[in-house]
Amino acid sequence: QVQLIEYGGGLVQAGGSLRLSCVFSGRPFRDYSVGWFRQAPGKEREFVAAIKRYGGSTFYGDFAKGRFTISRDNSKNTVDLQMNSLKPEDTAVYSCAAGAGLITSSMHNGAAYNYWGQGTQVTVSS
Repeated sequence: QVQLIEYGGGLVQAGGSLRLSCVFSGRPFRDYSVGWFRQAPGKEREFVAAIKRYGGSTFYGDFAKGRFTISRDNSKNTVDLQMNSLKPEDTAVYSCAAGAGLITSSMHNGAAYNYWGQGTQVTVSS
């Protein structure tokens, strides 16, 4: 069974940076694409970024482009999300998710992922 655990959330001032990590276990990591999603109180879940298996193509939500960077290390079974120039509106619970059969057009769709972590809180103060 796949297990995902997120690390790295916390409180940061606007303009600051945080690096989130998602640790994957239970199956061969190289066979899974991984995405990050976020959900703020009272709002819908929102796609942040994703990275494909087999080649590592990356995808970003519009708000994340130019500020966030997703990367994976197949030797450590981790996917990191580097977040820079953080804004108060980035405050949310950030969760990573994994899926084995994702196609490009579904990378932004949370319903396409099979496994989810518990999430980590990111709070950006103004």
